[in-house]
Amino acid sequence: MKHTFKTFLLMLGLTLLFLFIGQSIGGRQGLISAFLFAIVMNFITYWFSDKIVLMMYGGRQVSREQMPEVYALLEELTAEAKLPMPKVYLLPMEIPNAFATGRDPSHASVAVTKGTLELLDREELKGVLAHELSHIKNRDILIATIAATIAGAIMMLARMAQYATIFAGGNRDDREGGSNPLGLLLLTILAPLAAIIIQMAISRTREYQADQTGGKISRNPLSLARALEKLDSYTRKIPLVNANPTMAHLFIVNPLRGGGIFTLFSTHPPIKERIKRLEKLAQEMSGYKIPKIIY
Repeated sequence: MKHTFKTFLLMLGLTLLFLFIGQSIGGRQGLISAFLFAIVMNFITYWFSDKIVLMMYGGRQVSREQMPEVYALLEELTAEAKLPMPKVYLLPMEIPNAFATGRDPSHASVAVTKGTLELLDREELKGVLAHELSHIKNRDILIATIAATIAGAIMMLARMAQYATIFAGGNRDDREGGSNPLGLLLLTILAPLAAIIIQMAISRTREYQADQTGGKISRNPLSLARALEKLDSYTRKIPLVNANPTMAHLFIVNPLRGGGIFTLFSTHPPIKERIKRLEKLAQEMSGYKIPKIIY
């Protein structure tokens, strides 16, 4: 409940920021245009985001005969989570990772890379699939995709404001709610930064919740913790070079690598903290103290 409320506030903040920029650029008319644009973007995102991302990464739908173990695990987990069976996709990549997509539980897909199937054992794979089903159960996919779309639109509007300030020289009629040139210039710098920070906060919140729900669905949080450690360790050595930054939030571990100041803008919480929380969950579920995973 705490994570859901926090996500609602962050989404509200992102939307209000988007509308504020629209008003700053075009006054009342800009506010209306930004609102209508947001509706159109969210409509497209709702209906087509899953097809776009699967096509982007070369996802190929596979049958039960082609991946029997994955289907068997998903059938067990969906029964536990009371979810319909999702479509299963294989991504032709050696980098181990996975994500779920789709607008609702009845139109969902789970995608795993070739490297994931080769790296993880059965229980670890079960933990990863449980995590992805948790995103579906919690409606995280739609929330995260809308957040990414609005954040991208904010950056686009900020760029438009920058050009408007440069070429128009700030000669705007303030009676419609416009800002002065200095204010617009400041907006073009701060608005994209705020949008990125809010989007990252939404993504991190949903990842923590999916870990917790996934640990409960699989009934083995430590298997998910071991899987996260393996996936993260591999990705640190060999990141996904063709990963789209706007879609990085979909993967179970961040496919992009960065250190230092860049960790502030990561779409995923620190792996150590995720493992720590899963260890705590395992202890709560088992009722006794468990050994920590060495990381």
